[in-house]
Amino acid sequence: MRGSSAKRLMLNEKKLVTKQRSKEVDAYISAAPKEAQAKLRRFRAIISEVAPTAVERISYQMPFYDYKGRLAWFGLHKTYIGLYLRPPVIEEHQKELAGFGTTKSAVHFPLDEKIPTSMVKKLIRARLKKNEAETSNRDYARTR
Repeated sequence: MRGSSAKRLMLNEKKLVTKQRSKEVDAYISAAPKEAQAKLRRFRAIISEVAPTAVERISYQMPFYDYKGRLAWFGLHKTYIGLYLRPPVIEEHQKELAGFGTTKSAVHFPLDEKIPTSMVKKLIRARLKKNEAETSNRDYARTR
């Protein structure tokens, strides 16, 4: 895993993954304006809570999480923090996201508003489940 700071260990035929924080993501957050750092750390904590074994690194010059495929990115912009998820997750939650700026693959959370933790967790979980299903389907197709 290029650029990864995750360590993988084997224990009694079960894979035990220990996750270390990426120094690259630490640097990304530290380089942000002081008033945005707490929110960036909160996004990092939310994603790590929902997907504790996801590998954390920088991709497209922002924090990225890999769990059985591309899970999520987040990035600081002038007036918002963008959460980026592969389609169709945003579309499937469009009604719940009505108060936020959205695109096909992004939600814009304004810097001057509280982070809707439960919504962010719900979106991450939805993408995580899709990644698991896609991985399972690929594995099944290979055995046929």
